[in-house]
Amino acid sequence: MTAPSATADKTIETIRAALAPHGLFLRGTVNFASGEAAPLLVDGRLAASVVLIGNIGGSLWQPFSAWRQARSDGGGADPLDNWSKAVINPVAGEQGATAFFPSDPPWQPFQQWAMRAEGLKPSPLGILIHSRFGLWHGYRGALAFGIPLGETGEASASHPCDHCLEKPCISGCPASALAGERFDVGRCRGHLRTDAGRAGCLANGCLSRAACPIGSQYRYPPEQLRFHMSALEV
Repeated sequence: MTAPSATADKTIETIRAALAPHGLFLRGTVNFASGEAAPLLVDGRLAASVVLIGNIGGSLWQPFSAWRQARSDGGGADPLDNWSKAVINPVAGEQGATAFFPSDPPWQPFQQWAMRAEGLKPSPLGILIHSRFGLWHGYRGALAFGIPLGETGEASASHPCDHCLEKPCISGCPASALAGERFDVGRCRGHLRTDAGRAGCLANGCLSRAACPIGSQYRYPPEQLRFHMSALEV
């Protein structure tokens, strides 16, 4: 594996500066060894690295909301995905990178990349938990390059769930959607159709997620919580 160059360091700083006004951060880098499975760049070569892009807490909410308000269609059917592409694709073009998004094929292993880049593990909710940001972060895209890049994220120092005895996220779920080995989406959605579910999680955000004490200072603002919960309202 080739070491990152001065050019790579400049690329990272340029991308970081371009994303900052949009409340997006560089969330970690994965450099691929020779022969390792890696995504294809637009020119058909295997990527040497990918850098993950995402939010920390409610960092993206204000820029995203302003973008939606400026559009007659409110951002379309999938506004957050559309906004992410509107922000990240121009950066990819300027830097000669290939952009990937969790919502688009070819599907890329974003969770695996994140676990490798930042040392994260899944929480009982399935959301990757960070030792500082807790469950209040996300990944909006990734940029792939033909050269190795340096470290860009903040590696999680520990895995909070490994040392959590009380598991308030499990006991705090009013739908008991975490009672089994995996998060039961159907049970969650069923609860959201009840009066209690509409007044609780749907209106104020997932109570199970809020019960986790890690990174509580990064909790999303109420409007962002309602926006994310609306995706489960069927």
